[in-house]
Amino acid sequence: MKQIKVNAIKNGTVIDHITTGKIRKVLDILHLDGTDIVMIGMNLSSKKLGRKDIIKIENKELSELEVNSIALIAPEATLIIIKDFEVVKKSSLKIPEYIEDIISCPNPKCITNEERIISKFKLTNDEPAQVRCIYCEKKYLIDEVKIKN
Repeated sequence: MKQIKVNAIKNGTVIDHITTGKIRKVLDILHLDGTDIVMIGMNLSSKKLGRKDIIKIENKELSELEVNSIALIAPEATLIIIKDFEVVKKSSLKIPEYIEDIISCPNPKCITNEERIISKFKLTNDEPAQVRCIYCEKKYLIDEVKIKN
């Protein structure tokens, strides 16, 4: 069996085990530009997921806002920090209990869409994962809310 080799990065971030098909949304969150060195693998085989996507970004550490935003889209992903070609930190992403100013409320009558108020949601214990707007009290599936850019 042939293997495809993807270059290792000296310093930076790897986002592994992204559910296939969600990589474009993850890339939108990262706001990468033409100067960033990025390697992307799509629809690769994975023991954990069957198929997966992966992103390697040279010389970039993600902000807490970026990590929390990615967790909403790909909660099964793994975040890996690389320094001098070595893994220094590896962690699973987790949707935070409270989500502030990351997503927009889909309810057009919600006050957050009428006035300059920071949106706030609470993660519910429902399956599949849902969030409840603190202001209008409506619940939405994670896939129904839009990540702010």
